[in-house]
Amino acid sequence: MTGLKRSHMCTEVNETMIGKTVTIMGWVQRRRDFGQFVFVILRDRTGIVQIVVNINEKELFQKVETVRSEFVLAVKGKVAARTEQNINPNMKTGKIEIIAEEIKILSESDALPFQIEDSITVKDDLRLKHRYLDLRRPSQLKNIMLRHKVVQVIHSFLDKEGFLEIETPILGKSTPEGARDYLVPSRVHPGNFYGLPQSPQLYKQLLMVSGMDRYYQIAKCFRDEDLRADRQPEFTQVDMELSFVDENDIMDINERMMQKVFQELLDIEIKLPLQRMTYQEAMERFGSDKPDIRFGMELKNISEVVKGTEFVVFKNALENGGSVRAINAKGCGSFPRKQIDSLVEFVKTYQAKGLAWIVVNADGTLKSQIAKFFSPEKLQEIVDTMEGKAGDLILICADKDKVVFDSLGALRVELSKRLELTKQNDFAFLWVTEFPMLEWDEEENRYVAVHHPFTAPMDEDLELLDTNPGAVRAKAYDIVLNGYELGGGSIRIHRRDIQQKMFQLLGFTPEDSQERFGFLLDAFQYGVPPHGGLAFGLDRIIMLMSGASSIRDVIAFPKVKDASCPMTDAPNVVEQKQLQELGINIVQTEE
Repeated sequence: MTGLKRSHMCTEVNETMIGKTVTIMGWVQRRRDFGQFVFVILRDRTGIVQIVVNINEKELFQKVETVRSEFVLAVKGKVAARTEQNINPNMKTGKIEIIAEEIKILSESDALPFQIEDSITVKDDLRLKHRYLDLRRPSQLKNIMLRHKVVQVIHSFLDKEGFLEIETPILGKSTPEGARDYLVPSRVHPGNFYGLPQSPQLYKQLLMVSGMDRYYQIAKCFRDEDLRADRQPEFTQVDMELSFVDENDIMDINERMMQKVFQELLDIEIKLPLQRMTYQEAMERFGSDKPDIRFGMELKNISEVVKGTEFVVFKNALENGGSVRAINAKGCGSFPRKQIDSLVEFVKTYQAKGLAWIVVNADGTLKSQIAKFFSPEKLQEIVDTMEGKAGDLILICADKDKVVFDSLGALRVELSKRLELTKQNDFAFLWVTEFPMLEWDEEENRYVAVHHPFTAPMDEDLELLDTNPGAVRAKAYDIVLNGYELGGGSIRIHRRDIQQKMFQLLGFTPEDSQERFGFLLDAFQYGVPPHGGLAFGLDRIIMLMSGASSIRDVIAFPKVKDASCPMTDAPNVVEQKQLQELGINIVQTEE
């Protein structure tokens, strides 16, 4: 290649090697000229090291003067100690430098679209168009390396727990129920399509029927849905399924796995067992089924306190089966009116019609835009119920429970950001359990599964499937971290009759059930062990561990919000010949 062979990565060179000759290779981070010397900072994936070229080495000196940022070099030289005044404590290699004896330019670089530094601000579209450059930045490289290490710890842990790593198909049957499938046309079966897996759910259940007992997979999954900061059209799951277990067994294994990951890679001790909270409690206290429990501002139901009011907003909410709930933003009574108004506008994005507020002044007097609708005593009762003190701001929402929970749940998180109530390395895990099995879809006029159609009902709620399906609780559980759902799972239905009943509740005819899921129902005739599982979102775990603001920053080549790739221009048109082979005709729509 060059006549030189790399002997060390950049940060492997240290003070124990002073006087030895080494060969390193990497990219030029920067070059500095000091007349008699030229200093080159060379970078590889491990970090940086300083190269020194003396003016007395004329050939080397002339060559290094042509070097620019992101040139790729091979450098052979002798390790030397820096003088005491030149030691850089901020560099891993800050006590040494390499006196160059031979330099080869392996490749040159054009002017960069942005600098390879973490301190600069670059638009996401430009970063992702040149993602191969963006990945050279230390923060991005660190994220990708963390991802690798997390996967290695997970592999090791699950292997010791007796799991088998088994791959399941990418090309499968489309069974749409929830998010849209990505479809792949079949050339040899004209007019037929494969569906890319939204999860390996059915295959892993069939593996339990097969007697594999404990399965896991680092699985690629696909969902054709609108994106957010923590969502991608293709994502990675740590997927598992176990036989002859209950919820406690699965939660125990997974919280011990998370404990090991955080201990080994972040040196953070996660205390076990993790806190558990029912879905109902999470909604009542935090307005969310994935609550951030690192700070207070818990919701309180003040419906009884304001019952009988003539204030039309509260009155209508209560008469229509809703509720009036509030949070206490401690110390926020000093917010200017403009800032309070911005909170009112914030909750409107969650369908709330408005937000009532009460300020507790420093002298204990109260100020509120709804004061004229209540006696001073009733207003004080509201404040007392919310444990309001001087300087507090009471924020009240009245509507249907879903709107109130969504609005106040999001508002407390928004306030925590504005008030900087949380720290990056503060991790608060919990399990949320006993989710509703079903919820009513107004548009489709039928029940839909809250998790998926294969989740088992709680034993004590089994009879409600016939009399009150909406009240049935599921043997489902989510693991939550800092307001994000890290993973979700459940004990599965393993009886054919109950699975058929579930399909019936979801509006499937027997023919529909057989057409979509006949292979599963057929398998359930031949001895099915009780089983359950869980799937972690690997991308989301890495995002939270690294402190990144988006999962795009922890995926090597992510998509942007319209599910496209700025770097490769995917998706793109294909040749007409390919379409003809597949029997596909493109129909243009106005949209």
